[in-house]
Amino acid sequence: MTPDRITVSVIQHRLEAIVSEMGEAMLRTAYSQILNSSRDFSTAVFDGEGRLAAQAEHVPIHVGALPYAVKAVAEYFAGRIRPADVYLLNDPYHGGNHLPDLTVLLPVFVGERLAFWSINRAHQSDIGGATHGAYNPGATEIWQEGIRIPPLKLYDAGQLRDDVMDMIATNVRHPRDFLGDLRAMLGSARVGERRLLKLVDDYGIETATAAVGEVLDSAERQSRACIRKWKDGVYRGLSILDDDGHGIEDIKLRATVTKKGDSLIVDLTQCDPQVIGFVNSSYPNTVSAVHMALAYLLDPRIPKNEGTFRPVEIKAKQGTIVWPYPPAPVTLATNHCAQEVAEAVIKALAGACPDRALAGWSRRFRIAISGKNPRTHRPFIWHLFHARGGGGASSAGDGWETAGEGQAAGGIKFGSVEVAEARFPLFFERHEFRPDSFGDGQFRGGVGSVLTLRMETTEVAKGNTAGDGVRHPSYGILGGKDGLPHRYVLVAGGKRRVLKTKEVGIPIPPGAVFDIVSAGGGGWGKPSRRTPAARAADLENGFVTRKNGARGRKRGGR
Repeated sequence: MTPDRITVSVIQHRLEAIVSEMGEAMLRTAYSQILNSSRDFSTAVFDGEGRLAAQAEHVPIHVGALPYAVKAVAEYFAGRIRPADVYLLNDPYHGGNHLPDLTVLLPVFVGERLAFWSINRAHQSDIGGATHGAYNPGATEIWQEGIRIPPLKLYDAGQLRDDVMDMIATNVRHPRDFLGDLRAMLGSARVGERRLLKLVDDYGIETATAAVGEVLDSAERQSRACIRKWKDGVYRGLSILDDDGHGIEDIKLRATVTKKGDSLIVDLTQCDPQVIGFVNSSYPNTVSAVHMALAYLLDPRIPKNEGTFRPVEIKAKQGTIVWPYPPAPVTLATNHCAQEVAEAVIKALAGACPDRALAGWSRRFRIAISGKNPRTHRPFIWHLFHARGGGGASSAGDGWETAGEGQAAGGIKFGSVEVAEARFPLFFERHEFRPDSFGDGQFRGGVGSVLTLRMETTEVAKGNTAGDGVRHPSYGILGGKDGLPHRYVLVAGGKRRVLKTKEVGIPIPPGAVFDIVSAGGGGWGKPSRRTPAARAADLENGFVTRKNGARGRKRGGR
């Protein structure tokens, strides 16, 4: 019997509260800066049938791929999943996004019945491989990117497999931090387990299970009702990656989207062939990118669960950048080409639902630095999350300032400057808005950042870069203008070195300075439609310089 609507609504909100509490537990207990400051993790609850029931508002690209992880574990351990088990997984060819994203999957049993899965997926500061920081721009095969973990049992009926834990920790550079982060993930999943069991105690397993089914069906109905309002047709979108780090440039991702009635077919079969470098995308990651694009276009009041994405059929061809043959490297895929997949879909559907289409967000340009902290005499790995780029504009208004890359949509934070300086040998001489960086439009893009960062090390450190957005900036849409691209420079020994988006083993001497300017977001609509009041506010707030403020933004600026 289907529960009444009020009960269904209460259970839906209970599930959403559970995943949010799981996220808070993770945030407060994780060791690494990438998790406890930048929040590069996600939490979710699945039902016993492996359907996404609820997700927290963390990193969208994580969660869309989780159904493949649940399926991989359920199939590999079929008939052997027991209460108090805990499973691990990170392999992109077995349901993961990319190797740095370790996933903890905890089955929640009610008696002998598998009722739910409590899940935490979190990006590790290091995952082994040929270079520090979980990103290897030089990789040509996945084994060079880190340790691969196919579906694996970490707890067997409540008993920790110490040998497995030690084996994994031995294969990463900072085992203490890794183990602390893994225990935080386990604690987060156990919070979910306790709250789910309390939910079942309050309502009973049959009511809870039926309510989840109705929550998913309701999301599907709402999603289809929204899509039905869009214009029928066949639409095409194109997004272009700068390069793969191995000499292949201007990599094209093409989406052909057929909208008919209340359903969509997203055809990615014409994307460029897979490449040498790590911008290839595992198939689960590609599916997640398409779902992410749809989530941005749908009514924001629709809950994001398995039912939301039932109206979408995805077509892809193996051997392309969006579905490579193993052992292709894929570590950058959660940023690039995931963001470009989403961009191509959004650009295509701009013709069907222009009032919902987003302009381009800035792309990710990451620096991972490895060295020794002279204050603690301990090695460190630091990931640059500061100097965020601008968000894309939409019909709802201007893009968010320094919101970061599109694949996270503001979900990843840069954290406190003071905390970063206390934990690491860094000094932030300058960290502020980058005026004139946005794409002009009826609604402008968000501005990017300016960062001057000095290294306070006493020994030469090493850096890797991993990103995109130097050749191809954030796109404007529906008459809006493109934003300015990234420009990262390392100043050392009186020389300025312009950094490429994909480099490995960059020497960083003591006292070296990073001079960084990040991309602005793209504009939405014709600039001629922007109101004088909005332009005056931009000038007053310092988002444009006085030189450009009176007549609208022109290309240029720092």
